[in-house]
Amino acid sequence: MTKLIDSLNLPEDLRSLELDKLEQVASELREELIETVSCTGGHFASSLGATELTVALHSVFNTPDDRLIWDVGHQGYIHKMITGRRHLMPGIRKKGGISGFLKRSESKYDAFGAGHAGTSISAAVGMRIALDRIDPERYVIAVIGDGSLTAGMAFEALNHAGDLGLKRFIVVLNDNEMSIAPNVGAISWLFSRAVTSSPSNLARNSFKSLYRRGFVPEIVYKFIDRAEEAAQGFFAGPAMLFEAFGFRYIGPVDGHNISETTRALKHAREQDIPVLVHAYTTKGKGYQPAESDPVKWHGVKPFDRKKGVFISSNRKKALPAPSYTSVFSKTLCRLAKKDGRIIGITAAMPSGTGLDRMQQELPNQVFDVGICEQHAVTMAAGLACEGYRPVVAIYSTFLQRAYDQVVHDVCVQKLPVVFAMDRGGVVGNDGETHQGVFDIAYLRTLPGIVLMAPRDENQLQHMLYTALSCNQPVALRYPRGNGEGVKLDDEFYEIPIGKGEVLRRGQDALILALGPVVYYALKAADRALEELGRSVTVIDARFAKPLDRDLILSEVRKHQLVCTLEDHALMGGFGSAVSELLLDNGLALKHPLKRFGVKDQFVAHASQAEQHAANGYDVESIFSYIARQLEPRKLAAAG
Repeated sequence: MTKLIDSLNLPEDLRSLELDKLEQVASELREELIETVSCTGGHFASSLGATELTVALHSVFNTPDDRLIWDVGHQGYIHKMITGRRHLMPGIRKKGGISGFLKRSESKYDAFGAGHAGTSISAAVGMRIALDRIDPERYVIAVIGDGSLTAGMAFEALNHAGDLGLKRFIVVLNDNEMSIAPNVGAISWLFSRAVTSSPSNLARNSFKSLYRRGFVPEIVYKFIDRAEEAAQGFFAGPAMLFEAFGFRYIGPVDGHNISETTRALKHAREQDIPVLVHAYTTKGKGYQPAESDPVKWHGVKPFDRKKGVFISSNRKKALPAPSYTSVFSKTLCRLAKKDGRIIGITAAMPSGTGLDRMQQELPNQVFDVGICEQHAVTMAAGLACEGYRPVVAIYSTFLQRAYDQVVHDVCVQKLPVVFAMDRGGVVGNDGETHQGVFDIAYLRTLPGIVLMAPRDENQLQHMLYTALSCNQPVALRYPRGNGEGVKLDDEFYEIPIGKGEVLRRGQDALILALGPVVYYALKAADRALEELGRSVTVIDARFAKPLDRDLILSEVRKHQLVCTLEDHALMGGFGSAVSELLLDNGLALKHPLKRFGVKDQFVAHASQAEQHAANGYDVESIFSYIARQLEPRKLAAAG
């Protein structure tokens, strides 16, 4: 049977369809999304919940001339399918395929790229100001939701937009009562009290129109207006909040009812002040397992859509090594049970960072602050001032959002806050916005901070124990994915601060490595010995700051060929720190120092292994470089 969506290529094709056809389009898109993501994996529950809302938006507004800005991008899969990329969905988040987020270079319909939350309204304000000077008839629409309205930046933008009194400026709140995990905070509670309806907004505007045309006396208008405001304050929390910002509030509407939603959006177009349309949706709508557990189905691996279970590899193999996140989680719980001063803090990512375990076992020692990274860091600083040992569990890419707080509130005051930076290094299919490859560079310039990176999951637990024993700021970075499968020690021990470890001694080359890529160095050294008869010294630096100066300088003097290796940007990273150390101490090398790491580029989506290879720091690249330098004649003869 032919699908209606097969006859649609772009959003303009929606605008001639009757309501029943739009509903059919939404149903077909949802069904195809379920089928596609069951094979590819990706962000799932959020897009399911935004299906009808997306169809309504593109049918009402003249995109791309009207600017449609999606916050984060978790909600954007249906948008991609409507805007000419439906045939590309099987390759989403794969090397060479389309991004899992919105990306300006990918489509003119992606008005603003984003992978981090809370940016849409600010971007929309900037676009509206610009379009007022270029093309004032265009509309600017920001779709925020999936928890993003807990971000302080979003309220800064609402405040500014209301103050400017922007016209043709619409914010659509996709209120699914969730972010990745359940929403937190007073704002979320306020939304749950909403009882305002579209008819009340229509009545208010009709009454105002009659007053402006002289049919209602001013004294009557003012009396009713004050009474309406008082009633609204009692009954309608969200309306009171947003109208205090200078917005006209429309809603709440059923975001799965295309008729109701399009009517509200058309009404919003008619307003002469900023408008907020409040739409209630269900995260995971249309797929029962996702509706029942939207946290589990927020981002997914391939799954069996009929059984509602994730698909495991068919290859027979031993149980996989535990993930770094799970080892961090278990270790933190063990330590926190013995020390009530340890407090875990997450910015709306309890499951992603592993703090969900601590939430269950030690609920009084965990705080989820919502998508408020700045607040999380300074709150941790306050806890540290009173003798507590806060651990901010956060993805490396999201700590960037709180850099001033790290500097001003933690490091300047020398407070013992631990930053547990998950996803340190390339992260795979999430792409440019989520790569954790800048943290060493932006942190190692800060006086007094300790930067450490474990080579495996066993060392991770000892480093966390060590970090909580330090009386200064500590940042601990570890990657996405599973560990190396090493045995976990039963007891913890402190690792001497700023001390590396020699794992293998050789004569011909030296590799100074940081983090799990130490195992790449060991494998390259194995190949050098087996294939070239050359021995390579491998050192696990363990610390990017402070460096083990004595060990590094001593070993460099013994070797003609020296390399550094890291899962981080080359510029400003561990290799740069080593280079500075050698330069400051006047060490001259026969061969230039070779630094392996991420090139000067934003790393596109692909698997982690593909990203390592593309940036030239996989085992093959390391071995090939050593071979070229040590055996140029042999390689030339072989060629």
